[in-house]
Amino acid sequence: MDNVNLDVVQGRNFSEAQVGALTGLNNYKFYHPLGKGRGFPGKLFLKEPLRMTGMEVSLNKLPAGQGVPFYHQHREHEELYIFLKGSGQFLIDGKVIDVREGTVIRVAPEGVRTWRNHSQEDLYYIVVQAKAGSMQANGIEDGVALPEQVAWPA
Repeated sequence: MDNVNLDVVQGRNFSEAQVGALTGLNNYKFYHPLGKGRGFPGKLFLKEPLRMTGMEVSLNKLPAGQGVPFYHQHREHEELYIFLKGSGQFLIDGKVIDVREGTVIRVAPEGVRTWRNHSQEDLYYIVVQAKAGSMQANGIEDGVALPEQVAWPA
């Protein structure tokens, strides 16, 4: 299935979807313009189906022994890579970084990057993209506490 087939529930102030277990990410395909119409399994972009307006988020699975076959950078977006399971290597501006569960890497738009899974198990990670320099508040500064007491429906 491609990303447009994701079952999404829209509320007044939220969007919700169940994408399934990480091991099932191969059920989602991403069609890259350089892919000549061929879909790449294991990548699920969430911005459009969840109607996000300030960021892009993707869930990713890179199979054992595979790698991204090109370098890339961005015009405006910085990226945050959050590695969840597996191991591999990230190449950024000529520096190789070993990645594993718990590794987090921020890359500025100008950073030249690629990555690979040179292990025997699948590599799972999340990528968050947002316009560099767009955050106006730090940490919890943007949050507003409300006076109502929390009451969970029965």
